[in-house]
Amino acid sequence: MRTGLARAVVIALASVAGGARAEAPAALAPLRFLLGEWRVVPSGKPGEATGSATFASSLQDRVILRFSYAEYPALASRDAFRHDDLMVIHADASAQLRADYWDNEGHIVHYLVQPRGSDEVVFLSEAPASEPHYRLTYKLAPDGTLGGRFEISPAGAAETFITYLTWSSRKVSRDHAETQHTRE
Repeated sequence: MRTGLARAVVIALASVAGGARAEAPAALAPLRFLLGEWRVVPSGKPGEATGSATFASSLQDRVILRFSYAEYPALASRDAFRHDDLMVIHADASAQLRADYWDNEGHIVHYLVQPRGSDEVVFLSEAPASEPHYRLTYKLAPDGTLGGRFEISPAGAAETFITYLTWSSRKVSRDHAETQHTRE
């Protein structure tokens, strides 16, 4: 009798636990301003890239995915080329926001993510002092443009950041509640 009761309790608990959906990490909430597709606003400078970045919730709001690309026209000094990257933003077990980045050039960067209010976020790379450090900042302006700045700090000078790229972009689609993946 006891064995049957114990077995029934274990089965009941397993079915409840197996069907429960984990809550979305509250730590991701300050990044919701990023959700949607953002296209680069051209400034008209020669050689400037065109492109876009799409931020979308995925895995039932447990992560934010950023897919981005930039297409650079040919110049006298270089051929045309395209840059593609993927970033996965997530909260770790202690609710610290982190991001992992991969691109078509072979770069892999691990970031600590620091929201600053409801309209700005800073991604700061985690790397040994012997390697360069990277800082990526997004700031939403009152006019609705999303400003981006990517900075690099040389190896051994972790706090001496030099701006490498800046851009502005405009949202061209509504927030993405959940990504839909298709093959090209």
